[in-house]
Amino acid sequence: MKTLTLALISGLLLAGAARAEVTDTSPAGFETRTVEIINAPPAKVRAALVDIGAWWSGTHSYSGDARNLSLDLTTGCFCERLKDGFVRHMTVVYVDANVLRLEGALGPLQGTGAIGHLAFSLKPAADGKTSLTVGFDVGGYARGGLAETWAKPVDGVLALQAARLKAYAETGKPD
Repeated sequence: MKTLTLALISGLLLAGAARAEVTDTSPAGFETRTVEIINAPPAKVRAALVDIGAWWSGTHSYSGDARNLSLDLTTGCFCERLKDGFVRHMTVVYVDANVLRLEGALGPLQGTGAIGHLAFSLKPAADGKTSLTVGFDVGGYARGGLAETWAKPVDGVLALQAARLKAYAETGKPD
């Protein structure tokens, strides 16, 4: 847990390139939004999005290896294989050609009373590009305050992931 908390904070520091912000906070939770313009059509970005183990940062996983992550749109599992078990990070609750919504608690938020809804929305943009919006709405209870403790680090991690997805969709490499 301590390692994942430090990874969340380092993600905040490394994610400066992505346009992300905490858009709302309250004592009960927070909302983050990240927007990226990706130089690829929506269908290519959607295919990249589903290949989550290829672009998600392994630093922000329990196993330390993003190749252990999978996003199965049939079973609804955003899961991770572990040496002696697994983690269900989130459950897919809605899928169409341009929207993917998941419900659950990412990383160390699983150790709190928080639940979140993570949405990836794709829209065609000029010149064959795609506008990707990543939104994460989190509510519930966490010692020290959910928004006060977690909003900025979580925003940073999701900005990092959006930047990695952008790079992967454009180049085939997340870095």
